[in-house]
Amino acid sequence: MIWRMSSLFVRTLRDNPVDAELPSHQLLVRAGYIRRAAPGIYSWLPLGYRVLRNVERVIREEMDAIGAQEVHFPALLPREPYEASDRWTEYGNNIFRLKDRKGADYLLGPTHEEMFTLLVKDLYSSYKDLPLWLYQIQTKYRDEPRPRAGILRGREFVMKDSYSFDVSDEAFLASYVAHREAYVRIFDRLGFEYVIVAAMSGAMGGSASEEFLATAANGEDTYVRCTSCDYAANVEAVRVPAPAVTVHDDLPAAHTEHTPGTPTIETLVAHLESAFPREDRSWTAVDTLKNVLVTLVHPDGRREPLAIGLPGDRDVDLKRLQAQVEPAEVEAFDEAHFAAHPSLVKGYLGPGALGTNNASGIRYLVDPRVVSGTQWVTGADVEDSHVIDLVAGRDFTADGTIEAADVREGDACPMDGGTLVLARGIEMGHIFQLGRRFADALDLRVLDESGRLVTVTMGSYGIGVSRAVAAIVENSHDEAGIIWPREISPADVHVLATGKDPAVYAEAERIAAELCARGCDVLYDDRAKVSPGVKFKDAELIGVPTILVVGKGVSEGLVEVQDRRGGSREPVPATEVVDRLVELQALSGP
Repeated sequence: MIWRMSSLFVRTLRDNPVDAELPSHQLLVRAGYIRRAAPGIYSWLPLGYRVLRNVERVIREEMDAIGAQEVHFPALLPREPYEASDRWTEYGNNIFRLKDRKGADYLLGPTHEEMFTLLVKDLYSSYKDLPLWLYQIQTKYRDEPRPRAGILRGREFVMKDSYSFDVSDEAFLASYVAHREAYVRIFDRLGFEYVIVAAMSGAMGGSASEEFLATAANGEDTYVRCTSCDYAANVEAVRVPAPAVTVHDDLPAAHTEHTPGTPTIETLVAHLESAFPREDRSWTAVDTLKNVLVTLVHPDGRREPLAIGLPGDRDVDLKRLQAQVEPAEVEAFDEAHFAAHPSLVKGYLGPGALGTNNASGIRYLVDPRVVSGTQWVTGADVEDSHVIDLVAGRDFTADGTIEAADVREGDACPMDGGTLVLARGIEMGHIFQLGRRFADALDLRVLDESGRLVTVTMGSYGIGVSRAVAAIVENSHDEAGIIWPREISPADVHVLATGKDPAVYAEAERIAAELCARGCDVLYDDRAKVSPGVKFKDAELIGVPTILVVGKGVSEGLVEVQDRRGGSREPVPATEVVDRLVELQALSGP
């Protein structure tokens, strides 16, 4: 097909939108791919919709290739299935809820595990029907509290979700591997750099999960990788190597000391160094036990205070903490909460006032580094006082452990003790070993070979389709604009007719028509009253990988082929250029 810029529904912009911070948001709006309709909600213009459909095409081709079958569910869903799985409550404020005219509850689908499960339950009942792989590409809805970054974090988005159904855990592993390999092929074809990392399952549940992250300096997800092995994980899923438990029989007794004006770790360490100098080394923040209070807000509205103990050189990472306590949400522990718990002394909080067996009754969870036998300096639950030589397991016990401390560059790898490095990325795909959570909740069972009813084992596999468009731009742009990978680009060739000579436009028209006849999609800038400079700027902004300039060289039988990515410019005989471009398209195909 040929799209003519003179009639194409597009308007390019020279300035960035005032609310756009990331390159993908800025460029997709400026190049005329999307337009904001409301916070977190965007309309797709013709160029953008073509790119979105190209991403969908790649996904469909690879999913169909492994034998998955496409279905399509409604976006408006009844309450009952989600209530059976507890997610009507667990999702909290993150879903859009509404009532029909008769007062029945509905929601706009955030994901469709329940609906897939019920569909299979309705139609299949035997092991002979399995394995079964179903998928859909559909618009989803989540009530993001802070929609941002354009289509990277919106309230309405397009997602591919697929589900595998197997008669046993052993059979499921083959389904998981097949989907994982299909995802590798999909992301290879989408044309951006990515990593596969261990991840948290969150509200999806399940025993294990992996994320496919597009590497991006502006990514909202932080992940780690080891420099000496193949370990990689989202920071939310990193497990801290705990030190060995040691005996504490010969350790000195804990003693409370007056430590005036030391409500922070920094002031405490400075005071310890001056008032209680050590013979072996200097005091550091690692020697202190920091106790942090937060409030958990559960989906049913219940509010629960939670105390977290961690080494004083670490801070609580709210994303890591949130991943551990889902579906509850984390809020600050404010002055009103302190007033309601008089046993808690702000700035001098210690284990003595925490835990279910103490006065506050506040649950107390500690970092995995706080193991039996470790010695700490921590608050004495008295103003201007700390306890020195407090030993875990001897002088206090916690209610459990929690992975909430920040992960830092140079930390030890949990697999081989190597060094971890940090990087950022954008979540593009997430695959889950769901197990039987939804099958149990909705009673999806089949008869096995022995005639016994067994619960089906499920897997879930998602890809952010609309998010992929933005991720590609984050990974592939320059100062002038977008640089689309050829397979995703809205067109194969962007033909520019420059100048005012009618012969130039006639030759550009001929080349565009021949390219179209040979199977190439052409974006043709046929605007007669637009200057060459504006056309060049628009072409760089829009980002079609091959630009063909038809200009004054036509009088000598030459046109110019430009590579948007490499920046090369090559004069080519006008009589040969169609063959050259068709060959280029064939060589760079999937």
